[in-house]
Amino acid sequence: MSLNKKKVAFLTLGCKLNFAETSTISRSFPEEKFERVPASTKADIYIINTCSVTDTADKKCRQAIKKFINLSPGAFIAVIGCYAQLKPQEIASIPGVDLVLGTNEKFDISDYLTGLNKKQKTEIHSCDLNSTDSFSPSYSMGDRTRSFLKVQDGCDYWCSYCTIPLARGRSRNPEISTIVHEAKLIAGRGVKEIVITGVNIGDFGKSTGDSFTGLLKKLVKVQGIERFRISSIEPNLLTDELIELTLKNEKILPHFHIPLQSGNNKILGLMRRRYTRDIFADKIKMVKEKLPLAGIGADVIVGFPGESDSDFDDTYSLLDETPLSYLHVFTYSERPDTVAEQLSGKVLYKNKEKRSKSLIGLAQKKNHIFKELNIGQITNVLFEGTRNEGLITGFTPNYIRVEYPWETRLTGLIKKVRLNGISPSGRMIIELIE
Repeated sequence: MSLNKKKVAFLTLGCKLNFAETSTISRSFPEEKFERVPASTKADIYIINTCSVTDTADKKCRQAIKKFINLSPGAFIAVIGCYAQLKPQEIASIPGVDLVLGTNEKFDISDYLTGLNKKQKTEIHSCDLNSTDSFSPSYSMGDRTRSFLKVQDGCDYWCSYCTIPLARGRSRNPEISTIVHEAKLIAGRGVKEIVITGVNIGDFGKSTGDSFTGLLKKLVKVQGIERFRISSIEPNLLTDELIELTLKNEKILPHFHIPLQSGNNKILGLMRRRYTRDIFADKIKMVKEKLPLAGIGADVIVGFPGESDSDFDDTYSLLDETPLSYLHVFTYSERPDTVAEQLSGKVLYKNKEKRSKSLIGLAQKKNHIFKELNIGQITNVLFEGTRNEGLITGFTPNYIRVEYPWETRLTGLIKKVRLNGISPSGRMIIELIE
């Protein structure tokens, strides 16, 4: 019977939310009919779950399509997700694409796979989100250590540079009981850590009258899950209550990823962000007062239209003065159908590159300082199952990656360790405290 199975490969581009959704979609393929294979191998069906945050994400999708066509010329190729929602005709124009499904339709992909022969004309299903947006529960499986759990979708913020509201629709979430049920299913697989994901998870509860802290208070009661990690939260939605809850409940990890985007108030206004540089700085200060060793990361965009050298200097100085543990640096990428596309004051490419390199250097320095601050600390590590050059790796609660000589027995376990130093790889060297 296995000889009759169709080989299907999935490729996920973009965020943790996409990974959760791809995993859920893959589980909808009956095992008696389909065999899942790596995307690097020859398959009968390729499904690409796309991102469209930057033009680079769009390019990666187009490159993947061409790669799969070369790898398996007769394969059925389906493109789903954000890029497919925003630009279905653009994707359909790429030779070899058979099916394009938008944000909502992707979860019903099996309904559209009635025939797997190459199509002469690409089939497109991408509906207007304003009238059809719904919430599709999702979580990732297949990793023994952690699972990405989707708790919220869409966004009502309409930042001037962002296409996510166009790609995913309004902010929405399910009832807390639905999410708790999924967390219990994850726990039943032996997973120890859940990463809580969404587009704007701090906005959780808008469609049900709940709150994000209310959700966390229920989740921490789920037996078997020992860690809950918050993927990302807006500065204006990082509440005192959430910080206090993190302080009082060790299941909620002391790790906050807080988007900044710019440290200049003029640029934040042009971006239509809902906070100022002082609000961001105050939030970081508040976290550090309660949780001195908390891991705090930030996103920042360089080269936004209208950003002068002095505006960038404001961003650099704020980040330099703020006790962050890591940075994600993005070069501004103009997206179609956004307000920012029409703004004047475009920044030259060479200036964007210079600013990006400057912040990447700062990020490396701050990450090293944060690790040095943790030397000598006794903490816990959740070990992963991937063997890398004779080493096993894992993460501390405050998101420091560590390394240790490979021991199979450690896979998927949480162990008490002492952080002893920084290895040449940049990971921290540990000793087990049995």
